[in-house]
Amino acid sequence: MISSSPPPHQLHVETAEPLLPEVDPVSTSRPERDARITAIVRANHGFIWRLLRRLGIPEASVDDATQQVFCTASRRVSDIAHGSERSFLFGTALRVASDFRRSARHRERPDAGVAERRDLGPTPEELADTRRARAVLDEVLNAMPMELRTVLVLFEFEQMTKAEVAELLGVPVGTAASRLRRAREEFKACVRRRLARAEGMKGRTP
Repeated sequence: MISSSPPPHQLHVETAEPLLPEVDPVSTSRPERDARITAIVRANHGFIWRLLRRLGIPEASVDDATQQVFCTASRRVSDIAHGSERSFLFGTALRVASDFRRSARHRERPDAGVAERRDLGPTPEELADTRRARAVLDEVLNAMPMELRTVLVLFEFEQMTKAEVAELLGVPVGTAASRLRRAREEFKACVRRRLARAEGMKGRTP
């Protein structure tokens, strides 16, 4: 599997989730509220960025989409139960991704080399290979139903356990496992269809 990582940000993203301050939504002061929002962002920024990227938002727009998710969380922080922060962000990210996909169908594919230009290390050939691989992966994921695509991204890219995926989706573990099996089968089927199209196009080339 090929994964992409969020570009550098001024805000450092912790790999381990810090304990979020428990806040009384009724009597929350502004400093307490700001501290909780900051903790939520630090704990979940990388996860949300990667999730949105793999749910179909192009790299050129994923920063804006990520900001939209956290702006929503900021406005509704008093409504988010302690311990449910990631679930809230996950649901919000799904809606943002869905809205973006509907509104952006007519747009041209963005420049796939934006992220790579930040890194001067790889050679042009390596960057070209990476761009092609990412484009193929995006094409295959885009062809999958969102329900299956989501569980595949969480398990394969985010390396979550089936129990963690089930908890995030709000479904029994057995349901999450069943969706994962279907997602893997669908992913393979999409790859086969893409390869068949590529072979067909080569056969028509004079």
